[in-house]
Order: sequence, then structure tokens, then C-alpha cells
Amino acid sequence: MKKIKLALLTVALASSSMAAMAQDKATLIKQFIDIQRPGIESLARGLVEQSSAPIAQAGSQYLQTQVPEAKREAAAKAADAELKKYFDDAYPIVRDKAVQLAPAALTPLLEQNFSEDELKQLLAWINSPLSKKYQDLNPKMQTALTEKLVAETRASIEPKMRALDENVAKALGAPTEAPAPAKAPAKAPAKK
Repeated sequence: MKKIKLALLTVALASSSMAAMAQDKATLIKQFIDIQRPGIESLARGLVEQSSAPIAQAGSQYLQTQVPEAKREAAAKAADAELKKYFDDAYPIVRDKAVQLAPAALTPLLEQNFSEDELKQLLAWINSPLSKKYQDLNPKMQTALTEKLVAETRASIEPKMRALDENVAKALGAPTEAPAPAKAPAKAPAKK
């Protein structure tokens, strides 16, 4: 009988210890996700901006090629106002849904790939002054690389982009160049 009680006590202690470890790991994962909220919100912002980018680009091209110059500024302001209205309406929806979905989407990945000790180390790193310094510098590093990359590849990429634009326009049956001004019909030679 004592062996059974000892076995049950051992199982109970192991279970409560495992539950406490799971609780600790769950708490660490929640802390990690909470710290990642600005990144999650930034992801949502990027998705909303990305969703409207083709419309903004097409509108800009249309503005430059189809709208009379005298009306461009007013039309551009009206289009910008519509884009801002879309962003102001869509961003809170996407942001709130991203924040809501993040725990369910990220928790299984974090649970499977990090031990409790690794999560503690990860949180210590994220909260460290060195990490904060790196995070502050990272956008500047990305900008520096982007500027250099664009400058170094512009000459080879721009012709490819123009060709792509023309090829897509041809594939869609759209005009590839502004129509040439209509010419006056040639005069027929005078009859003698």
C-alpha cells in the first residue's frame, strides 16, 4: 500500500512540476508575444500599405498620362485623400486582427522550437540595452544598404522594368506609348 501511495505521490509531484513548467513556459511565450506587438502592428501596417500600392501606382500613372496638367494637383490631392481614408479604415481592422491571432499562430512555433531556458535567454536578449541599440540602428543599416543597392543596380534594372511595363501592357492589349498626335492627311497630288 505504501508503494502505491509513493507512486501516486511521485506522479502527482511530476504532474504538478510539469504543469508549473508549462505554466512558466506559457508565461514566457506570452511575454515574448507582448514584446513583439510593435512588430506585429508594423506587419499589419505593411500589409495594408501593400494592398493599396498597386492602386496608388496605377492612379499615379493615370494621373501623369491621362489627366490634364491643370487638373493634376487637385486630382492628386483627392486620390491621396481616398488612399488615406482607406488606410485609416483598414489599418485598425488588420492591426487588431493581427494582435488577436498572434498568440494562436506563434505559440505553437515557440513551444516547439524553444525550451524554457532558451525563452528566458531570448527575453533577456530582447530586453537588453545591446538589443535595443541594435534595434534602433537596424533601420539605418537597412536604409544604407537599400540606397547602395538601388544606386548600384539602377542602370541594369530600370531597362528591365520598362520592358516589363511594355510587355505587360502589350499582353493586356493596353497602349504602350502615348498616342501620337493625329497628322493631317497628306494632300493628294494636284491633277493636271
